[in-house]
Amino acid sequence: MVDYREILRLEKLGYSRRQIASSIRSSHHTVKDVLELAKANNISWPLDDSVTNHDLDRLFHPERQRQENGYSEPDYAYIHKELARPGVTLTLLWSEYCERCNASGAKPYMSTQFSDKYRRWARLTKATMRITHKPGEAMQVDWAGNTIPYYDSVTGAESAAYLFVSVLPCSCYVYAEACVDMKLESWLLSHIHAYNYFGGVTRLLIPDNLKAGITSNTRYETVLNRSYQELAEHYGTAVVPARVRHPKDKSLAEGTVKHASTWIIAALRNQKFFSINEVRQAVVERLEELNDRPFQKREGSRRSAYLDEEQSFMLPLPSSNYEPAVWTQLKVGSDYLVSDGKNKYSVPFDMIGEEVQIRLTHAMVEVFFGGSRVAAHQRKAITLREPVVNLEHMPPAHRKYLTYNADDFTVWAQEIGSNTAEVVRFFLTSGNAPEQGYKSCASLLKLAERHSNSRLENACMQVLACSSSPSIRNIGAFLRSSKHATEAATKEDSQNRYGITRGAGYFGKGGDAK
Repeated sequence: MVDYREILRLEKLGYSRRQIASSIRSSHHTVKDVLELAKANNISWPLDDSVTNHDLDRLFHPERQRQENGYSEPDYAYIHKELARPGVTLTLLWSEYCERCNASGAKPYMSTQFSDKYRRWARLTKATMRITHKPGEAMQVDWAGNTIPYYDSVTGAESAAYLFVSVLPCSCYVYAEACVDMKLESWLLSHIHAYNYFGGVTRLLIPDNLKAGITSNTRYETVLNRSYQELAEHYGTAVVPARVRHPKDKSLAEGTVKHASTWIIAALRNQKFFSINEVRQAVVERLEELNDRPFQKREGSRRSAYLDEEQSFMLPLPSSNYEPAVWTQLKVGSDYLVSDGKNKYSVPFDMIGEEVQIRLTHAMVEVFFGGSRVAAHQRKAITLREPVVNLEHMPPAHRKYLTYNADDFTVWAQEIGSNTAEVVRFFLTSGNAPEQGYKSCASLLKLAERHSNSRLENACMQVLACSSSPSIRNIGAFLRSSKHATEAATKEDSQNRYGITRGAGYFGKGGDAK
């Protein structure tokens, strides 16, 4: 038999065809044919030790196998291509292969032989990825166990940068990013950056069972963090967490995390960083080197494997990036305000006492009740002294108060009388700004509604006669006292009107009237 392995080895070392033919004691035409067949089948040195000359002979000359055993040789390139499609398995392809053989009268291989022969072909052609992982099927994510230290340039205080790692199992293509913490927002942003780096989305997303993404993962149900679920829905992927205490569910990510820890974290151990941006830049440089580094046991690199094997099977990115959101839940207080931790924002006043869900992003504060959004505000980056209030959220009385102004109060007071106008003028000018007197003027309005314009004017006159600094308390006290006096006088007039009705005979001795 022709020594196929030696021909490929010598050709890799740069020997000419005639030199190879002389070395293996064969014709240069045979060497030429072998090299052409190897190129057509995408086979090159080095080969796995398990690949024999007999395996190469069967690959290069399948017609000999058909003549020897009468079996119909499968189309391995077609099998490899079909395995990339969702849901396609070797069992299904073997069943279709048997149907074609039966239709043509050929003899098919049994299922085990069919699978073994395809795997042997895949090893020879360096196409082993789809044997266990389909392209574009899954993205596995995890945090590296080690951290990268960086220091404050002024104080020298040490901080830790955490390494997020995601890997595509089919091509082993890696994305890594340095983060300031392992909180939910960093977790979500790292996913977004990973999808942008890959230029596409996988069908499945396989994380570990960290609390930032998975609320609960039992044998009966999986409960995702609401923000993580939103991210999955935005990118059209499905989150399938690794089972608890089943590291094989995410073995490739675990192995890649360890490899990234060595290639990135350990390689940067002698460098000293003074900001998180310096750490991130160094991680980017090491990441590119890692993805371009040649494989040890097969041709190409992680990047070339991704571009050749997997990129075309990735789902397209959405038109816009997902904006990370944090969900919280709280009870609305009597001031019908909710807080984002820095500022307060209004909700409809009829939500007072209700439990609402708050969705916080960098740009928006959204409030949900019963699955419906009841309020939305632009989120303020700076701390404000006053809450952000929507007029529609306020009760009618509060809304009316905000519409008050100095001119309206002045016109109203002049219509009642000069004394009331003088009191309103005092309220609006006694403080540093007219707005400080609005509350007193509004209270004066309520007194007029409760009593009458004439009585209010009279009360203002009496209070101004006693003091140059009128107050709502004094005016109110005068109105109450004058009301009581009026009611007493009315009662006395009523008694005088009717007089004594029992007659003189009632008071006579013996009760007899003479």
